Amino acid sequence: PLFIPLAQSDMKDYKHLDIRNTVGNVPMEWYQDYPHIGYNLDGKKIFKPIRNKDELDEFLDKMENPDYWRTVHDKTTASDIRLTDEQVDLVHRLQKGQFGDVNFNEYEPSVDFFTNEVMIHPVTNRPQDKRSFIPSLIEKEKVSKLVHAIKMGWIKPRKPKETTPQYYDLWAKEDPNAILGRHKMHVPAPKMRLPGHEESYNPPPEYLLTEEERLVWEQQDAEDRKLPFLPQKHSCLRAVPAFSRFIHERFERCLDLYLCPRQRKMRVNVNPEDLIPKLPKPKDLQPFPTTMSLVYRGHTSLVRSISASPTGQWLVSGSDDFTVRFWEVNTGRCMKTLEVGGAVKSVAWNPNPAVCLVAVCFERTVLLLNPSLGDRLVVSSTDQLITAYEPPEEDKEQAVTWALSEGLEHNMGHRLTLTHPKAVKQVVWHGKGDYLSSVMPDNSSNLQVLIHQVSKRRTQNPFRKNKGLVQCVSFHPLRPYFFVATQRYVRVYNLIKQELTKKLMTNCKWISSMAIHPGGDNLICGSYDCRLAWFDLDLSTKPYKMLRHHKKALRGVAYHRNYPLFASGADDGSVIVCHGMVYNDLLQNPLIVPVKVLKGHQITHDLGVLDVTFHPTQPWVFSSGADTTIRLFT
Repeated sequence: PLFIPLAQSDMKDYKHLDIRNTVGNVPMEWYQDYPHIGYNLDGKKIFKPIRNKDELDEFLDKMENPDYWRTVHDKTTASDIRLTDEQVDLVHRLQKGQFGDVNFNEYEPSVDFFTNEVMIHPVTNRPQDKRSFIPSLIEKEKVSKLVHAIKMGWIKPRKPKETTPQYYDLWAKEDPNAILGRHKMHVPAPKMRLPGHEESYNPPPEYLLTEEERLVWEQQDAEDRKLPFLPQKHSCLRAVPAFSRFIHERFERCLDLYLCPRQRKMRVNVNPEDLIPKLPKPKDLQPFPTTMSLVYRGHTSLVRSISASPTGQWLVSGSDDFTVRFWEVNTGRCMKTLEVGGAVKSVAWNPNPAVCLVAVCFERTVLLLNPSLGDRLVVSSTDQLITAYEPPEEDKEQAVTWALSEGLEHNMGHRLTLTHPKAVKQVVWHGKGDYLSSVMPDNSSNLQVLIHQVSKRRTQNPFRKNKGLVQCVSFHPLRPYFFVATQRYVRVYNLIKQELTKKLMTNCKWISSMAIHPGGDNLICGSYDCRLAWFDLDLSTKPYKMLRHHKKALRGVAYHRNYPLFASGADDGSVIVCHGMVYNDLLQNPLIVPVKVLKGHQITHDLGVLDVTFHPTQPWVFSSGADTTIRLFT
């Protein structure tokens, strides 16, 4: 018979499939016209595969199958066999003309068994045995006995596998001394509840249900009932009927047994205190504002916006009562009141200490004021800076008209008036103090954000089109980046390369305010859905932390310039101050700890705190509210 070399792994497969062909050494072409290709050990036909591979299948197999090079077609079984690594090595060795056995050493010294001299006598002269050429009778007898036993069915050459499933009782051998019983994770079979007085055929009267209790019991769900049956009283044991729920109860018992876990899961005993993150005590994070020190009164309507001077000596506030007021921070005294032609939406003091300018926006106008407070030299040099402007030879058409204030307006402090095409909501200065940006929210227009240069009186629209309704903008404190917050996203633009560098997903429904950390790598966003999102710009475009400390909409957020503090004001009338430490080590995440809730503002017309800002040098925070006051917490 033909011998097919097989690897051990293949032999395992063949043992249970048993597809070895037993036709012997005959040409396989004889089976061309038959659906089978030979017979297995049981004499059953080995059928050919349903469809043969054509040229296209062969080509696809060659291109896509990584094991194609080591696949051999076995003609005897019409199947493809994947050669193992050992078989591939054997083929390579034979192709190179080496020996099949790896361990065979062809250079071993030869042993000269016989001398090289030719001798006349043979080594052995014993005649051949008769048994060497006559068939063995003993073997014949043994084979005939085996054949007879197989025919009678006493010997089964290969036992067919039993396909019937085996059932066994899980808890049959509940021996406490058995290994399972000693195993500490083993769960014994659940025990049945022992019968009590209520199961008695003649229970004490207190166990019998009244009519009301019976009605309640019938209306309850089966899971909620204390007893699965109604206790009943019978005169004698003969009068007790058969138990109606017998099969039901047995079935539930079977469920209890087969659904019972047979291994105990170890419960991790965790102290609930350990799950709370270890935050430092607020006492260790001082200084931060804790007490209300001053209330600045004077406005007659809600105070929408406040801003502190870079020296920290003065404070400017804008209100819906059409006035801008300048206050001395330390005394609470109102130094100046300027009336403008509309409700003030935003005020911003120029952050450059060498320039004394305040930007105020109301309706369609942005006013640049010189409040004439503080250092006289700074005040006069600011006026010189504005008057030193020389108009260019050719005037380019701009989206905004610039006008120099004269006469009575100049005496009031007005210096420049920028008239916009639409209502302005926010003004914000660049850190150097020459550029400022204004926001005109309007979904239908591409003209929502403008950047103005004061020294050259130039205005430019940095965006060809705005994606969404712009809420607020901000300049990066150190690098040439510009942040634009729409309702749901904050986009970060590179002003030099003039391209979008990042788009931050805030996971908020409507952004209300935004502040950038003085280091420039972190940013906070307040939203009208009571959330504050802290972004680590190096880490991700999604929030690093979401704080939900406020109960109502956030109106303003702010970072401190020098201290690791940030604050948020909301319509619940509170200002929450948090410690937000940003480390120089990039591997260490920022530490955010809420340290103080500052209250004092009254809620008026469902509005609370409208703006917050920090003192530039001290750990103090100013807040303006709908109750017409500004408060200083120190």
